[in-house]
Amino acid sequence: MTIHYLESAGDPRVSDYTQLTDVHLRKLREPAEGMYIAESSRVLRRALAAGHRPRSFFLAEKWLADLQDVLSAYPDVPAFIGSAALLEEITGFHLHRGAMAAMQRPEPVPLHGLLAGAHRVAVLEDIVDHTNVGAIFRSAAALDIDAVLISPRCGDPLYRRSVRVSMGTVFQVPWARLESWPQDLSLLKEAGFTVAALELTEDAVDVDALAARNPDRLALVLGTEGAGMSAGTLAAVDLAVKIPMRTGVDSLNVASASAVAFWELRPRSSQGPR
Repeated sequence: MTIHYLESAGDPRVSDYTQLTDVHLRKLREPAEGMYIAESSRVLRRALAAGHRPRSFFLAEKWLADLQDVLSAYPDVPAFIGSAALLEEITGFHLHRGAMAAMQRPEPVPLHGLLAGAHRVAVLEDIVDHTNVGAIFRSAAALDIDAVLISPRCGDPLYRRSVRVSMGTVFQVPWARLESWPQDLSLLKEAGFTVAALELTEDAVDVDALAARNPDRLALVLGTEGAGMSAGTLAAVDLAVKIPMRTGVDSLNVASASAVAFWELRPRSSQGPR
C-alpha cells in the first residue's frame, strides 16, 4: 500500500476532497472530472465490490487497521492519512464515518442493456433533493426494482449525499440518465413496459388496483415534491396511480411514497416473489 501522511490542508494531492460541503462546486466538478466521493468504510467497500475503481483513499489514522485489507488490495492507489482536525479543515466537515475514497465514475450503462430482463423500473423526474434520491435508491435495492432511470435535470445518484443516504445501494441498482424528457418514456413503452405515474390526479387508480393487474413489465414514474409531475409527463404515461390516504393527509414524502409503491407493485407469481 502507498500511505501518505498529510501535514497541510493545502496539499494539492488531496484536491478531490477539498471543501466537499460546497454543493455548487461539487455538482460542477464531480461529473466533469469523472469522479465521485464514497463516504464511510461501508460505502466505499460496496463501491469496490461493485467493481468501481478508486483514485485515492482519505482517512484518519485510527481507521487504518479497519481498512488494512482494502488498502493492501490496491497497492498503487495512494491513501492519505491525517489528524481529525486536518481532515475537517480539508473537507469542511467533521469526518466521523471512518474514511472516504475518491472513486472513478463507471461508464454509463446503455439503456437497452439496462432494460434487458427488467420487470420493474423506477423513473425519477427532476428530483433534485439528493437525500430523496439516495433514499429512493435504497428502497429500490431492497424492494425488487431492477433499474432506475433519471430525467436530465434529476439530482446525481453519485453525489456524496445521495451515496451516503443510500448506504451505497446506488452501486447495486443499475441506473441511467435519460437524454430527452419526457419523450424517452416512449422507449419504455416500445420495450413492453406499462408506464405509470405516481401522482394524485382525478383519474388516478389506487396502487393496489394496478398491483392486482400484475403487469409483467412496469415502469413507475416519481415526480418532484411541490410542483408535482409535469403535464408533459402525465400526457406521456399510460395511467396515474395513487396511494390511498387517510382523511387530512394528502401525500407522503416522495422517498416514503416510493417505498410503499415499490412494495405494493412488486412482481407476483404462483411461485412467489422473484
